[in-house]
Amino acid sequence: MEVYVPVVIMFAIGLGFGVVSVVASRIAGPYRRNRAKADPYECGIEPAPTTSGPTKFPVKFYLTAMLFIVFDIEIIFLVPWAVHHDVLGIFGFWAVLMFIAALFVAYAYEWRRGGLDWD
Repeated sequence: MEVYVPVVIMFAIGLGFGVVSVVASRIAGPYRRNRAKADPYECGIEPAPTTSGPTKFPVKFYLTAMLFIVFDIEIIFLVPWAVHHDVLGIFGFWAVLMFIAALFVAYAYEWRRGGLDWD
């Protein structure tokens, strides 16, 4: 159990820093409420009113976001495997082979939907 003590201490330090920062900013900083601060932040630009209703958000954004998520998941699983591939043996090989096949399906989907075209 003593192996987890440093992790618990770091978690407590991080949580304490967050709580102290929020409380200190509330105590030390000025608090003047106005309408601009109560509105949601939208990049500082007022949206143009449209009479035709809400506009569609481009799907390209979601495809690009999905591509970054796939890259992140790939790194999370392949780096530890690359470090300990000799310990995992044949089971680790087949597990990574199935993972790479699933990644190939995700990349093929992205490619087919146009997520890799930068126009």
